[in-house]
Formats: sequence, C-alpha cells, structure tokens
Amino acid sequence: MLLFILAIFIIIFIIFCIKGYNLLENKIDEVIYKKFKNDKNIKNKNENKQLENFNQKNKKRASKKQKKLKNKKNNCSKKSSNSSNKFFCRNLNNKPEIINSLNNNKNCKDPHFKPDTDYEMNWLSYDIAIKYDKRTKCEYYISLIMNKQLFLFTFCTFNDYNSGIIKKFMLFLSFALHYTINALFFTDSNFHQIYEDEGNYNFEYQISYILFSAIISTFVLRMILQFLVLTDKDILEVKNQQTKILANNMKQKKLKCMKIKFGIFFVLNFILLGLFWYYLTCFNAIYQNTQVYLIENTFISFAFSLFYPFVINIFPTIIRMSSLHSSNKNKKYLYKVSQVIQLI
Repeated sequence: MLLFILAIFIIIFIIFCIKGYNLLENKIDEVIYKKFKNDKNIKNKNENKQLENFNQKNKKRASKKQKKLKNKKNNCSKKSSNSSNKFFCRNLNNKPEIINSLNNNKNCKDPHFKPDTDYEMNWLSYDIAIKYDKRTKCEYYISLIMNKQLFLFTFCTFNDYNSGIIKKFMLFLSFALHYTINALFFTDSNFHQIYEDEGNYNFEYQISYILFSAIISTFVLRMILQFLVLTDKDILEVKNQQTKILANNMKQKKLKCMKIKFGIFFVLNFILLGLFWYYLTCFNAIYQNTQVYLIENTFISFAFSLFYPFVINIFPTIIRMSSLHSSNKNKKYLYKVSQVIQLI
C-alpha cells in the first residue's frame, strides 16, 4: 500500500514538473514575440518601400528607353526591347541582394529596453534605473515582499518569469523542512527542560531553538530557490539578445538548463521528503509526549520565516530610494549595497 501511494506521488510530481516546464517555454516564446514583433513590422515596411522604389526606377528607365526607340526600325526596337527586358529581369533577379543590403545597413538598436517585471527593475544598473525606475518607495517595497514572502510569492505573483507549479511545491517543502529541523533541536537538554517545567511550554527557553531552526530553514530554502527553482535570470538572458535568431538559440540553451535544474529539484525534493517522513515518523513514535512542543515550535518558526521579509526589506528600500533620488545622481555604490541587501 505504501509503495502504491509513493508511486502515485511520483507520477503526480513528474506530471506537474512537465507542465511547469511547458508553461515556462510558453513564457519564453511570449517574451521573444513581444520584443521582436515590432522589428518584424519595421523590416517588412522597409522591404516594401525598397521594392516600390525599385519598381518606380525600372518604370522610369523603361519609359525613357521607349521614347528613344520610337524613331528606330522595328527590328532595332525589338532588340532594344529584348535587351531592356533582359536588363529588367536581371535587376529583378538582383532584388534579394538589394533587400539584404538594406537589412545589413539597419541602425543598431538601443541595447537597453523597458523592463516588464519587478525582477528586471530591481536588478537594473544604476544609470538605467535612474531612467526607468519611477516606482515609489511603497511600490519597490511591495515588489521585494512579493518575491521574498513565501505565501505571496506562491499565490500572488503572476507577472514574473517563474513556474507557478514549482513554487507551490516549494511551499510544501518549506513547511516539511521547518518541521524536521525543529525536531533536530529536540535533544536531551531540551527534554530535561520540558521535564523541569512539568509539561508547561517555556517560550523563553524554546525561542533560541526556534530562531536557529528558522534561520537554517530559510537559508536552505533560499539556496534551493536560487539555484533550482527561480528562472527569472534565465529568461531575462533570452530577452536581452539583440536578434530573434540569437534569442531562439539562447532559448534552447536555457530550456536544457531548466530541464536539468527541474530534474535535480525533483530528485532532491523526493529524497528530502522521504528522509523527513522517515525521521519524523520515528521521532513522534518514540517521543510521543513532545509532539505538542514540536508542533508549536514548528508553527512559530514557520511564522517567523514568513514575517521577517516585512522587516528586513525596509533597509534596501531606504538605501535604494536615497541613491536614486539623490540630487547629484552619484550614489552608485550605495545603490549596489541595496541590491546586495535585497538578496537576504
């Protein structure tokens, strides 16, 4: 029975991972289409104008030759008309070369583009941020909260370049990780303190274990998010390509990387959840009288990890806004400090 449930869980997990991968691929296609659709229209307009000018020139040449050939004999006119037709056909055959030369002489575009997501805004260089980032302090602070607070990041963030399905798996893994790490802190000294307190919950004694478990859990989750789950940076690299061909080539590379990352995430998530389940089952079976304390510590630790982004993100907000709104616009290093702090 247990193996059957495990097999069903693995199948469901694989299906959701595949679906999340397909949704990301659609996002990349949408990003490429939005960026290069205007380029395609400009290219077609330039080609049409070039063809019109080319046809007008040929018509003028043909009309001039017809005027010159009116007073000549029929045989000469036939030869000249044939030669003009050959010349016209030869020029028509050279039409692609003219169009290609037009495309090769296109002006280079501005490599900087208007950001579409909060992630792009938050990681702009200082000079570009001064130009594009017109958000208020509250808007920037909310963007950080939406990316750091796990519930908001999972259920309320829709305009980012991450897989919503994978984010929901991270929420489940987060609670399991807090539960397990809190269980690891229940040592002999903790059991002895519970005995001395006669079963009463001693928050002052437990707070140190709660904080340590929250910090460790948050650090582990941030590492998993950064290296295996978040795909903002990958899709942004595709978006920053200068041509559609380069963007499609980069897309294939990034999709391969995403397959590897999601595969590692699937295996790691499966192993961790299996180990957590085994350890917690054994722990609760042996130490039945401490289950209530463990659950209380877990919920307090989990709540702390959900609340801390509201406090810690005040600091990068103040530093960033003071650097962008400075009168001299020379606070580049202060701006970089705010970007480092927003990683915490």
